[in-house]
Amino acid sequence: MAVKAVRVSVYAWEGSDRNGRKLSGELTGHNPALIKAQLRQQGINPGRVRKKPVALFSTGKAIVSRDIVLFTRQMATMMKAGVPLLQSFDIIAEGFDKPRMRNLIHALKREIEAGNSFAGALRKHPRQFDELYCNLVDAGEQAGALDTLLERVATYKEKSESLKARIKKAMTYPLAVICVALIVSGILLVKVVPQFQSMFAGLNTQLPAFTQAVIGLSHFMQERWWQMVLASALVLFAARYGYRRFQGLRDWLDITLLKLPLAGPLLYKSAVARYARTLATTFAAGVPLVQALDSVAGATGNSQFKKAVLQVKEDVASGMQLNFAMRTCAMFPTMAIQMTAIGEESGALDSMLEKVATYYETEVDNLVDTLTSLMEPFIMVILGSIVGGLVVAMYLPIFQLGTAI
Repeated sequence: MAVKAVRVSVYAWEGSDRNGRKLSGELTGHNPALIKAQLRQQGINPGRVRKKPVALFSTGKAIVSRDIVLFTRQMATMMKAGVPLLQSFDIIAEGFDKPRMRNLIHALKREIEAGNSFAGALRKHPRQFDELYCNLVDAGEQAGALDTLLERVATYKEKSESLKARIKKAMTYPLAVICVALIVSGILLVKVVPQFQSMFAGLNTQLPAFTQAVIGLSHFMQERWWQMVLASALVLFAARYGYRRFQGLRDWLDITLLKLPLAGPLLYKSAVARYARTLATTFAAGVPLVQALDSVAGATGNSQFKKAVLQVKEDVASGMQLNFAMRTCAMFPTMAIQMTAIGEESGALDSMLEKVATYYETEVDNLVDTLTSLMEPFIMVILGSIVGGLVVAMYLPIFQLGTAI
């Protein structure tokens, strides 16, 4: 018979210490009685204890990857310090402000108290802990070196998040500026251009073709703006839906992105860095190479690299050396292949792969800086051309009138 899990809630409490000083705070627990018992154990005389209400439209601050990175690092620190596993969960849960994260940690603790392994408890939450994460923790438990493996997982997650942040930094800035340019242009077309049009109506002269085109675009925006907004929303929704549902679309997009002049090298080197970092972490954890490659395939972030890694896995399973398999698929750079060959010959494959990952992560850093410095003048030219073009179109009739006088 299945036992129904008791819901953990957040309670706000008020009380006083032994000196009569007023105290207040928040604790997570199953009911107010247990909260009061916890307070008494801490030498606090509990007063009012009430459950914190949840806002009707609140998202509850969803768990993000940074929360998992912080949890992993804290667990690794606790294990290294010799703190018992169950006690570590309590200490870490108190340090999180997000109720959902606290509930997740308490759920993991309950699973382990029920006799499940740490890796088994993690597998109950696949949205937060992927298969690679669970496999590494499982390897640590079986080898009796959970603290060491958690340290490796924490370092791996931190490096991965840092790499993602660098790529987002390179992509977010130009997209933000383009959005601002579109918004400013829309405001000019809807609000400013009609003012000039009313002024031009009193002039008995033929308007320049450029000015007429801008006025026509302004009329279109005023009459059809809601259709444009609706069409843009539908296109974004269809693109997101298609990307999630159709593998062919994802493959085409990944191939196209790798061929772009500036973003392509950035995405390519970041995929190589993810491959090397993930394979180094799994191989150092004692995971067999073929099984490690299976986990690595989904961590590269690109469908083309995923296919390449799966092909490498099949070649390695048939007896081929890793560096030859990488060379055969023609997807990996020469430096990564040569470093892998040196690692296999010297018996230090994990350390060589870590060097490869560090090298390409540094390359991604340099590319992000270069891309940012190149994009700034390019974006300013585009922004100036759009806004400046609208302004020139409105002042062209005035210039013509001045020359006629």
